[in-house]
Amino acid sequence: MGIHRIGLVVPSSNVTVETEMPALLGRHTDAEFSFHSSRMRMQSVSPEQLRAMNAQRERCILELGDAGVDGILYACLVALMSVGPGEHQRVEGLVAEQLATGGSDAIVRSSAGTLVEALRAIHAKRIVLVTPYMRPLAEQVVAYIEAEGIQVTDWRALEVADNAEVGCIPGERVMEAARSLDLTGADAMVISACVQMPSLDLVQSAEDEFGLPVLSAATAGAYSLLRGLDLPVDLPGAGSLLRADSPATTHS
Repeated sequence: MGIHRIGLVVPSSNVTVETEMPALLGRHTDAEFSFHSSRMRMQSVSPEQLRAMNAQRERCILELGDAGVDGILYACLVALMSVGPGEHQRVEGLVAEQLATGGSDAIVRSSAGTLVEALRAIHAKRIVLVTPYMRPLAEQVVAYIEAEGIQVTDWRALEVADNAEVGCIPGERVMEAARSLDLTGADAMVISACVQMPSLDLVQSAEDEFGLPVLSAATAGAYSLLRGLDLPVDLPGAGSLLRADSPATTHS
């Protein structure tokens, strides 16, 4: 089996997804991966900079297409969710069309879309979540998820605007926010609704502590990429979403 090439479209100030995604997929026992990034300029997580960043998408896709990648992850959740409901479907379709024009049949995923996919895979109807965003953007993320038919019963916004600082948020601060959530009736927890906020080391321990499925934008992305590449979903130590015995790995 050859190496599966994964293309990552990331904000220029992001560093976490390029750490956590290789760490996650590197746990796979039956496949090897390489990772190739193209960057969109963005420093502050504001509506203005997110719009300017999204305008750079086509250049990034051209660059990754040149690398002959097998799959692409548009790795900025809030960039799409802040536009409005259904944006991940529109952007994934445009990226796939652009790739096809260049002769590529790479699978296309986005962090916004993979989070929704993963929540549906575990049949989550009511969730709680933690975000790093300023409150107005966090409210847009909540509204986006709820427009997909998943109720967000409680949530926390850590209100960090500088995207480089988001990548340095201590795990204990994330866990403190998670512990303050009202878990009554919740089916699952999203401990990081952002691929830049570090969470990989928290997912399994949080799942053990809270007694319900815990996922992040990173684990959701790994799950969707594996399914899209028709590879077994079985990554240890990253929550029940990525375990072989999870209902999510066998759903139709």
